[in-house]
Amino acid sequence: MQRIEIAPRPDWLAKLQELGIDLGPAPASPYWREDGYYGFTSDEIDALEAAGAELLRLIEAAVAHVVAKDRFAELGIAGPLAELARKSFRRGDPSLYGRFDLAFDGAGPPKLLEYNADTPTALFEASVVQWHWLEERFPEADQYNSIHEALIAAWQGWRRQGRLGRVHFACMPEDDDDLLTTSYLQDTALQAGLDCRFLEVPEIGWNGRHFVDLETGRIDALFKLYPWDWLAEEPFFPHLAATRIDVIEPAWRVIPASKGILPILWELFPGHRNLLPAAFDADALTGPRILKPLYGREGANLRLEGGEASLVTDGPYADMTRIAQAWHPLPDFDGWRPVVGLWTVAGRPHGIGVREDRSAITGRGARFVPHVILD
Repeated sequence: MQRIEIAPRPDWLAKLQELGIDLGPAPASPYWREDGYYGFTSDEIDALEAAGAELLRLIEAAVAHVVAKDRFAELGIAGPLAELARKSFRRGDPSLYGRFDLAFDGAGPPKLLEYNADTPTALFEASVVQWHWLEERFPEADQYNSIHEALIAAWQGWRRQGRLGRVHFACMPEDDDDLLTTSYLQDTALQAGLDCRFLEVPEIGWNGRHFVDLETGRIDALFKLYPWDWLAEEPFFPHLAATRIDVIEPAWRVIPASKGILPILWELFPGHRNLLPAAFDADALTGPRILKPLYGREGANLRLEGGEASLVTDGPYADMTRIAQAWHPLPDFDGWRPVVGLWTVAGRPHGIGVREDRSAITGRGARFVPHVILD
């Protein structure tokens, strides 16, 4: 694994605009940088793919354990949401996509930092933008990236099964990352032949019998880039249990989306090569540790105790229950510290995207950098 500096394409901002990303006058935007790229050997890619497949197996076992032993409260899942998640898992509601965030230096095994199982973003950059960059800069090289094809195939499979006809796509459009991800996934569904509609989360209506959009069109299938723990606070949430609607990601995904899944994974698979020690009680861990809110996002309200130095990040989750995870420093490439996001589609690993930050904790200001398979 290497970080290699390279001159950006002269017209790289215009190229991004052609793909639908407008960074405006700020080329230092965190969404995309191409003054460097990460190079991996094929053996390293094989190790990442194998780790992704293994972690999917562990996650499935951990979720089944939570449901069987009724451990929802430890994960911060209460009442009606817990019951909805339980029913969703037992029905086998299918998942579309997710992202494992891994610490990996090319030498040791990939280590799971957390699992973005409900509302992962940076998908378009991983699936489309870095592929277009590769085709222009290194047309004879390869990249670990079959995300786009896998998404279309997943939608097509559900369509053939009769699960989906028309799908509504919803997010909070004032968040650029959410809007970009939702719009991209809607485009993959359109390419799969599905009838698609877009609406904002507050525009989801209830007519007394069904969920409806602004044109009073019935909503039978809903992709929502809106966390389940937030959805549980919405006025229409009780109707989700009272009616049959396909939601993507399904309700059971709130279980692995909780950082509480990390201590349960370590409890069930202690010493696993792809896991880090984690506990609900921080005092159960010795040595440097990082405290994470159960449903914290984008590096907010993390507390690093020991290690390089104590570090606390700001955010809206200060009062949320935390779990503890053993501190595992990211590799350092001249001050840049990458996290490898391994994307899964329909229960299989299909590609990676690398985000890097100067901070020891990867936050919202992290930038996306493309990658190449060197051999």
